[in-house]
Amino acid sequence: MAGESESMAGYNTPIPTSVMTPDTVSTRIGELQFADGVPTPETTQTLFDHLDFLRGVEAFLNCIPAASLEGLRRGMLQLGMDACHKGGITDRLLDSNPLLLTGNCDTVYAFAMLDLERDGATVVEVPPGCGPGTVDDAWFRFVVDMGMPGPDRGAGGTYLIVPPGYDGERPDGWFVAESPSAVNFLILRGFLVDGKADAAVTMFTEGVKVYPFSERNDPPAMEWLSASGNEINTVHANDFTFYEEVAHVIAKEPIGVIDAETRGLLASIGITKGAPFAPDKRMRKILTDAVAVGNATARALGFRPREDGFRIYPDRRWLNPFPGGDYQFLRDQGAGGRFLDGRTTFFYLATVNTPAMALKMVGKGSQYAYATLDADGEPLDGAKTYRMRLPADAPAADFWSVTVYDPQTRSELQTGQPLPGRSSRDALVYNDDGSVDIVFGPDEPARLATNWLQTVAGKGWFTLLRLYGPLEAWFDGTWKPGDIEVD
Repeated sequence: MAGESESMAGYNTPIPTSVMTPDTVSTRIGELQFADGVPTPETTQTLFDHLDFLRGVEAFLNCIPAASLEGLRRGMLQLGMDACHKGGITDRLLDSNPLLLTGNCDTVYAFAMLDLERDGATVVEVPPGCGPGTVDDAWFRFVVDMGMPGPDRGAGGTYLIVPPGYDGERPDGWFVAESPSAVNFLILRGFLVDGKADAAVTMFTEGVKVYPFSERNDPPAMEWLSASGNEINTVHANDFTFYEEVAHVIAKEPIGVIDAETRGLLASIGITKGAPFAPDKRMRKILTDAVAVGNATARALGFRPREDGFRIYPDRRWLNPFPGGDYQFLRDQGAGGRFLDGRTTFFYLATVNTPAMALKMVGKGSQYAYATLDADGEPLDGAKTYRMRLPADAPAADFWSVTVYDPQTRSELQTGQPLPGRSSRDALVYNDDGSVDIVFGPDEPARLATNWLQTVAGKGWFTLLRLYGPLEAWFDGTWKPGDIEVD
């Protein structure tokens, strides 16, 4: 038994067997050989290869937020957003051409990329009536909300985003937020009016201003670039390039953008600030394997999570993208530490991190549920026809929507429907009891064609249910969506 002591040659006293290492140890990485506790050269190399592999996997799982924000930065640069006053807008809504993690086709998006290293403190003017807006830092951490969930409460206002240690002017009446990073992502959402984007587009193009604080007396005019129909890629890599994306973030950002523990993890695989990321042939091969396993693990967590904390209901397949209801992914307000699997899952599948998407805010903000499996626990098949019932009186003060996504890109599913979503603002056919059935399948059905979301034979899919202005019946579980069932 471990802990028992034995008299052994070479010792003056009995030694607990629990502290000893045998000359041969069988493990999942092979047989390890030791000479009186000292690893042989061959075993040492095996162990170092394994350690580098483990750290490569951990770097992938822990650094998805950074790579994802970097993917957004690169995608927005493809669009032409190379200055803070050059904004992107989905003036014809977000269709399935751009690759953007689980975006929706029900609101108008306005984007801006801030670079506080390049521009210094940066001003964002938000007009009255703006829907939920958020600024996230280079590690996809929450900086500040704007619009309805922000301190302006939808009345509009002027925000000043400042770098760490900023000691400059803070004008009275402005909302000042400090970001730990140089690069920051701004996203604003505007609601449709009578099913049209015009009002939100006008609100953004005429009312939103982004410019360096240093140029406040003569700010550059906003330039708006359409992201609708644009074939840009904002999704991070799932191959070796992933580490290069993270290395760029480390090179660009202040050293304090992440803690020493994460800096040490990245340094162990060759990513350090002030030095090029140049792994040798051996390390490149190990990291190529590590990113493959890391990517596979993120997919297992996202599409087939093992923890009950992901399940919204014990009797349904619906999953919570913010398990635990905390935008910082803390268990029990931090007493249980960081919910690492929850954080990995969220940032692998989605973008934008804000309390307004996670906390209980009755009648405000938004809530989400996603489904990757049908009622029988099988992956959703694009060749099959399914039906999902939403009970009457959906608890959404503003509206609800359902959107379909591609499990490969985690972006909107590309089908014959450019806008792959249905919402309570559409002219849907409702059942006599007020419930509504959403139909998923490759072919338009003879009945409920207005309720149909197209899928693609030979491809999988998953779906996301959004509630804007969620009501108490959502939070107390008295209203819950039906599972997706083969029709």
